[in-house]
Amino acid sequence: MTSKFMSLETSNMYDVVIIGAGVCGTSLLYTLSNYTNVKKIALIEKNPAVALVNSHKTSNSQTLHFGDIETNYTLEKATKVNRAATLVKNYLLQRDSQRIIHTKYHKMVLAVGHQQVEKLRSRYQEFKSLFPALRLLNREEIESLEPKVLEERPADEEIIALFTPEGYTINFQKLAESFLDNALKQEEKTIDVMMETKVTKIVKQNNLYLIKAGQKNLVAKTVAVMAGAHSLLIAKSLGYGKQYALLSAAGSFYFAPEMLKGKVYTVQRQKLPFAAIHGDPEVDNPHVTRFGPTAKVLPMLERHHYATIYEYFQTAGLSFRAFQSFFKILSDITIFKYILLNFLYDIPVLGKRLFIREVKKIIPSIKLKDLNYAKGYGGIRPQIVNLETQSLDLGEAKIVGDKIIFNITPSPGASTCLQNAEDDTTRIVNFLGDRYYFNQQKFQEDLEAIATTI
Repeated sequence: MTSKFMSLETSNMYDVVIIGAGVCGTSLLYTLSNYTNVKKIALIEKNPAVALVNSHKTSNSQTLHFGDIETNYTLEKATKVNRAATLVKNYLLQRDSQRIIHTKYHKMVLAVGHQQVEKLRSRYQEFKSLFPALRLLNREEIESLEPKVLEERPADEEIIALFTPEGYTINFQKLAESFLDNALKQEEKTIDVMMETKVTKIVKQNNLYLIKAGQKNLVAKTVAVMAGAHSLLIAKSLGYGKQYALLSAAGSFYFAPEMLKGKVYTVQRQKLPFAAIHGDPEVDNPHVTRFGPTAKVLPMLERHHYATIYEYFQTAGLSFRAFQSFFKILSDITIFKYILLNFLYDIPVLGKRLFIREVKKIIPSIKLKDLNYAKGYGGIRPQIVNLETQSLDLGEAKIVGDKIIFNITPSPGASTCLQNAEDDTTRIVNFLGDRYYFNQQKFQEDLEAIATTI
């Protein structure tokens, strides 16, 4: 196989091969094509179109996270995430004036009860300098913006909200399509897009990567694996990431008739790595409100694709150390109870009766008949398990090897795709050597300095 690969170096040689055409893979392609002198790039995707897995609108919470109302973020993390999400926001302000990809709403996080109220007041004082648009709302102000939040809520219940008008709902599949379209406009570049092409083998030889992709044999100077949970499986096939396993958290949603005018979050529970329940209008249908996500652990790399169960166990490994790590994590009583309850949310009849208790924290007047399980919705968010520390490694999971990058799960997901692309473009150009450059100043000028009034 090696000699056959090497005979194809001239015709099938690429500067960069990107594996995975979700929003992260396509944002990297966009950045490489628009801001570097990299001439020949291949984008490989096993599905028939871009962003059909976790970047699809049915598979994520459709939220652009800035860190302003995500109450599990520290100020340090929020500072980084805010910069990253602003790159995406500014890209959309430039290229999506018709709001085909995104919708802008207000958003708020509710604090109910004295303990949460005091926590939110303290948070506001800490975060207001980073987010000047943040405001604390009293009961009357909340009611004027989101009447359903106060409808049938006890009059003596203490409640405030942290509010910002800067709320964005994103169809990340359409964003990925936009990245791809704008990359392909660079006619001086050779960009080969290979859909319905699965990578079955990668071998490193003579400082090059030899890639078996469908019926094609490719040779790459550098490789970026942007295949979500599959990235760790590919990394392990090349000897990387052996100290990691995956805890795959599957999110589900419920639909209700129009009840909210913007995004409304609840306060994040401590110790949980999963997003707090929130409600917001669907990105392409404001007359439908989506509530979620739930989070249950499934031994899969892709939601609703049962063939990936085998691949999950290949990735996780069946070692004693892996079982010991999972047992230690799941034996935490807070995490165990949360995961058990989230399994029950997906059970017909019972699940809705249990989940409505969470939704009532946002909409007290909601009735059981208003909620419907969003069948077919929900994706997989891989959480990294560190087998050495026997703990969850929260946040971004990236492995950088010898002229190869594996992105398993950027944090917080698609919101950081352009920041991730900027970082990986810097690495790739360094991998390629002195003849290559990244015009990072132009990248930043294009995406950091757009007036918010556009």
